[in-house]
This record gives sequence, structure tokens and C-alpha cells, in this order.
Amino acid sequence: MDAVRVALLRDVLAGTRWPDSARRFALALRSSVVPHGGGLLLVGTEAYEPWHLAAHLADESTWSGLPELTPTLVRHRVAAGDPAHLAVGLGRIEAAGRGRTVLLVAPERPDDGLLERVHDARRAGARVLALDGGDPEVGGLAHESLVVTEDDEVDLDIVQHLVSAAAGENSRPVARGGRTFRDRLSRLADRLTEPPPGRW
Repeated sequence: MDAVRVALLRDVLAGTRWPDSARRFALALRSSVVPHGGGLLLVGTEAYEPWHLAAHLADESTWSGLPELTPTLVRHRVAAGDPAHLAVGLGRIEAAGRGRTVLLVAPERPDDGLLERVHDARRAGARVLALDGGDPEVGGLAHESLVVTEDDEVDLDIVQHLVSAAAGENSRPVARGGRTFRDRLSRLADRLTEPPPGRW
């Protein structure tokens, strides 16, 4: 999702908690990885691998000049012929310690093995963040979490777009009216590309 669409999405969601909650969570993510030089491990559940979030964070990392935001996608199943960037298994979570950040994306409750690995990483000094469906055990493990339930106006995919875009923004300081420069630029681009009004 490009910056224009994210800006439109924020406009649609204005008045809800999501734009501010996503920015707060993104700031927590950014402040976890940037001072430590990176080390962002992104992991989902066995049924849900957060491919899109990995791609969006990598893009935001490039656009914002923050290489620390580029995640390592940790996978539950790694095949012998997988390329190196897709061949990182759950052992990487076990080895995580101080200076590392584990971002857990879990629409449903993760299995006990993953929870145990994340718990071990936290105990070893890793910072744990979670985008999840509200499981109490996940919430108890996370230093910072953003919960998206089935009853919310948005789904987890939309929230991931908001979070990844906010993580890459040079959003502090904020521009007039609470909007960042990137938001204003996105709005301008949207207005310039919309069809002309009909004749009166």
C-alpha cells in the first residue's frame, strides 16, 4: 500500500483509535530497533506468516533511510532449497537476546512452542512487541502490544499497513494540524491525481 492509500485510509479511520494507536505502536517499534542497530525478528503463527508486513517494513526501511527497520522473517517451516532470506527458522527466536526485538504477529493464539521461545527471548533481554487478537498470554509476554479483535472496525492486515507506514515516517516533529509532511504530501498527490470535476 503506497503513501497515498495510507493517507486515505487514515482519513477514513479519523475519529477512531486506529491512526493514533498504530502510530504509538510504530513509535515503540522504531524506538526498540533504532538505538540498538536493528535486530528485528518478525514471526507469525504456524498458520499465519506475516509476509506483507515484512515487505512493507523493508520498503519503509529503504524510503526512510532506517536500515534497522528491515526485519528478518522467522518461519515455522524452512525447506532445504529456500533462499537465505527465507531460511530463518524458529531457532533464531531462541537465540535472541539483549539488543534484539521480536515482533510477534498472531491473529490467533500461537502454539506453546512459539510462546516458550518468545518467553525465553524476553528473559534473555530481547524486547517483545505483539500485533495480536487479544490472547492474554501473548499480552503478558509483550512489552508493547496492539490488539485487533474480530469486533473491531478494521482487520489485522489494515493495522499492519498503518503500523508499517508510521514506523517509516520521519514523523517527529509533526506538521501543522497534527499531520506529518509525508501525510500532507500524500494528500496533495491524491488531490492532483483525482479526476477533474464535471462541467457545470
